[in-house]
Amino acid sequence: MSAKVEAREPFAAYVSDDVTLQTLSPIVGKLGWNQDMVFSGGIAQAVRALGAMACPEFLVVDLSGSADPRADMQALADVAEEGTLVLTLGDVNDVTLYRDLIHAGVFDYLVKPVTPELLQNALLAAQEAAMAVEDAPEQKAETETRQIVCLGIRGGLGTSSVVSNLAWLMAEKGEPTAILDLDLYFGTSAMQFDLEPGRGLSDALDNPHRVDGLFLERAVVKPHENLSILAAEAPVGALRDPAEGALEQLVTALSENYHNVLVDVPRQMLGHHADVLLAATDIILVTDFSLAAARDCIRMIAHIKQAAPRAQIHIVAEKVGMVPNEVEEKDFENSIEHSIDVKIPFDAKTAMAASQQGKVIVDAMPNSKTAAAFKELMGLVAAGDVEEEKTSSWLGKLLKK
Repeated sequence: MSAKVEAREPFAAYVSDDVTLQTLSPIVGKLGWNQDMVFSGGIAQAVRALGAMACPEFLVVDLSGSADPRADMQALADVAEEGTLVLTLGDVNDVTLYRDLIHAGVFDYLVKPVTPELLQNALLAAQEAAMAVEDAPEQKAETETRQIVCLGIRGGLGTSSVVSNLAWLMAEKGEPTAILDLDLYFGTSAMQFDLEPGRGLSDALDNPHRVDGLFLERAVVKPHENLSILAAEAPVGALRDPAEGALEQLVTALSENYHNVLVDVPRQMLGHHADVLLAATDIILVTDFSLAAARDCIRMIAHIKQAAPRAQIHIVAEKVGMVPNEVEEKDFENSIEHSIDVKIPFDAKTAMAASQQGKVIVDAMPNSKTAAAFKELMGLVAAGDVEEEKTSSWLGKLLKK
């Protein structure tokens, strides 16, 4: 076994047609890998070859023509080795297959034909992910904190409501949880609980090096013994833009003091403060079914894959039913190449009742359909260990065994 591990190649690819082979080979050479490790034969040849040789560190496999891609990937998992990063190609444009592959641990699934630019970008992104995977065990030993970033694809979709309800559910489970609301002027995370945010966040951003457990205890407001909120309601224009690295320092400090850190990020902040995504374990994109949202989901997912390749992406449709869909759900999923994970129904009476009580929906109206949707999202985000067990049924073994 040890000799097999030592003999591992850094890269190999098994493609199903000459066009893809001719497209991929020069890119492989350009990236410093051996072009002779690009083979014909697709997934079937990959299974045969890897049964007799060491599995490479990075593997590209072509599923084109496969009658049962899931079974073929299981066969590949049976001959693969620990630590392999997998990029798949295929000729089937099926969002369910894409979702299964991504949830199982594949880095990406590209539908053929693929352009040289798309293929090179995917390989570069996978390289970055491979380096992150090498560091992952060490980082996991240092902290078990979930860092959950929530982004609204458009304004007014209820992203802060998603954050606050999710945080309350975690707090109710007995998990020390913090909300960091980065909308410094118009944030509503504290308001969701009928609280005033104070100056805690403003002080923390001015002096990120001073943020420790004692500072946080004074700076946060607490609607629940296990839930702390760090937010601001500053006069418009009164605050300086956070210094470079300040947000990363602040999130790190929160992670050292809480089991869950939920960061409510205004989407326009990402252009100047992409560091807020760096350590995210989960990223929740809140969307509707508009044409503009479909466009921006595509852009945001591509950005996340570059900036936070290890983060799990969850797509949440909010206020479903409030207005007719501009884009049908299936067409929306196909266009963004990702399934809608949770749909939160629009229920004005439930939202009004919770607001009048100064509570979040899952606390004020726990038996409502809206609360049930938030609990479904909680199950997705909180099921890290369970998800690993599920993925190990077939392709998960490829990365986890």
